[in-house]
Amino acid sequence: MASCPFCSGLEERTPPEVFAIREPGSPTNGPGWQVRVVPNKFPLLRIEGHLDRRTEGLYQVMQGIGAHEVIIETPEHSLCLSDLDTAQLVKVFQAYRERLLDLRRDKRFRYLQIFKNHGVEAGAPVPHSHSQLIALPITPPVLKTELNACRNHFREHERCLICDLIAQEQADGRRIVYNDDRFLVVTPYASASPFEMRLFPRQHSHDFALQNDDELGDFAVALRSTLLKLRSLLRDPPFNFILHTAPPAHPRPGLPDYWNSLTNDYHWHLELVPRLNRIAGFEWGSGLHINPMPPEDAARHMRNTDPSSGL
Repeated sequence: MASCPFCSGLEERTPPEVFAIREPGSPTNGPGWQVRVVPNKFPLLRIEGHLDRRTEGLYQVMQGIGAHEVIIETPEHSLCLSDLDTAQLVKVFQAYRERLLDLRRDKRFRYLQIFKNHGVEAGAPVPHSHSQLIALPITPPVLKTELNACRNHFREHERCLICDLIAQEQADGRRIVYNDDRFLVVTPYASASPFEMRLFPRQHSHDFALQNDDELGDFAVALRSTLLKLRSLLRDPPFNFILHTAPPAHPRPGLPDYWNSLTNDYHWHLELVPRLNRIAGFEWGSGLHINPMPPEDAARHMRNTDPSSGL
């Protein structure tokens, strides 16, 4: 599309690429790419500068230091993520992996968040298929709670919390959406919204960035199957997905045990949330969510959906 900055041939409309998977011989910042990663033109956080941590009365303040990148998933404007074949999805995930490995070298960054917004209602004003990566100088509270829960479970039981969850969901069976002995997709027991899902690697692994290409291929198959079913069942709903992976394990002065047990107690996964309902006053005020779709029913509808009917 002539006005889309993410389309092939319009590379000059974005900042210079920081990573790309390209056809052999194609020029940097020119056509011939298959996946392209560029800094966000309007970043939430900027990589230049110092954190300058300080207090203002009861408040803790720091500079907006970090990184904000866009992963352009295909040169084809008309394709969405579920249209991509497995080989192209693997290239997208290879780009995720390479950017995680690169940005974690910066010791200012405590968490690297990859996410995708699909559809205007989910926060994607640019329709060309893309996802984003934000490097943060803090561990977000939601992720810190999750990491601490996993660590505490391991300290008490000497087992991974998510491995135990996977075993329980397999034994129950009612909330399983997809299971191919490599990846498990489930609707969480206490789903906050309709058709909320989690994709788990069944083999214990704490860090998405350590996955090899074969493992990325298995992940691509599981995610593509899930997205096709979702598109067919709910007519291509807006959605968000968030990759939950281990934070960089940089030593912290005065904190010798800072996430040093991650290899054993954490388990990376992907959170997928269709945007089917709106958060209103009760949810904001109470922190509780009203979900009219029991997760067992959502999983059954997904299992019974023929993904080819949405093509």
